[in-house]
Amino acid sequence: MEGNATHHISSFFLVGIPGLENFHCWIGIPVCLLFVLTLLGNSIIITTVKLEPSLHQPMYFFLCMLATNDMCLTCSAALKMLGIFWFDAHWIDFDVCLTQMFFIHTLCIMESAILVAMAFDRFVAICIPLHYASILTTSMVIKIGLVGLSRAMLMIMPCPLLIKKLLYYTKYVIHHAYCEHMAVVKVASANTHVNRIYGILVAFSVAVFDLGLIATSYIKILQAVFRLSSQRARSKALGTCAAHVCTILAFYTPALFSFLTHRFGKNVPPSVHIIFAVLYLLVSPTVNPLVYGVKTKQIRDRVMGLFFLKKKISEY
Repeated sequence: MEGNATHHISSFFLVGIPGLENFHCWIGIPVCLLFVLTLLGNSIIITTVKLEPSLHQPMYFFLCMLATNDMCLTCSAALKMLGIFWFDAHWIDFDVCLTQMFFIHTLCIMESAILVAMAFDRFVAICIPLHYASILTTSMVIKIGLVGLSRAMLMIMPCPLLIKKLLYYTKYVIHHAYCEHMAVVKVASANTHVNRIYGILVAFSVAVFDLGLIATSYIKILQAVFRLSSQRARSKALGTCAAHVCTILAFYTPALFSFLTHRFGKNVPPSVHIIFAVLYLLVSPTVNPLVYGVKTKQIRDRVMGLFFLKKKISEY
């Protein structure tokens, strides 16, 4: 499997979770459960929004974008993980590894962009409600989605291209459960300063820019909410933001932990870091439909109606 100074190795060996190899079979169970729940929950969200005319609004279009992105992200990572945990399918082709890396990181940046768009949606709805329909038209929602996707692809595209230029791969064991950028870069025997710096710049710029926009939106939202004279109106306005705030915390908390420990957490056991990296990709996509299903009355009522309708039909 090893190459020389002019050729890449043909495949990588993904370890899974270092130090917990004997427990891979058991670890695969929650991974599979999260995978199934993600596909089921997000499919219900998309179907509910499609079938319910009252949900054909920008807020729910963004939610459908989030659900679609979450399903793609989970599929990009979970299928290979389950192959490692249950079938000892540790080997992954070099180009397939770079493809997985591209999709995972592109979809993560896209997820962040969608969360920014949802924060902007709440800002317009609460701070300038009279202009909501004229600002967030269907075409504008589509443009925002395309801009977010284009940004993600353009930011991540250099990563596999730069890795392709590292022609001195002599090691092939990646101590990770999927092809994460820094994990792949670390096994190169060549000078990887450009790869490391670019990876840090992308992660840092996305986190600072997106979190900055989200924070600015919520500062404006809170200012508008606390100017309301009615306590009921305040509660209602804040209630519409609750699901989005939960989604932000579920996505960014493990993401920041994973990013920081990968670069600065030398005393953090590798198994802990990899577990958080896995949770970062799998937990948020599972939690999002549950949060929105519980917090959004229209979605909750529609889903309950579907289930009760099926129950009534089965009784006849």
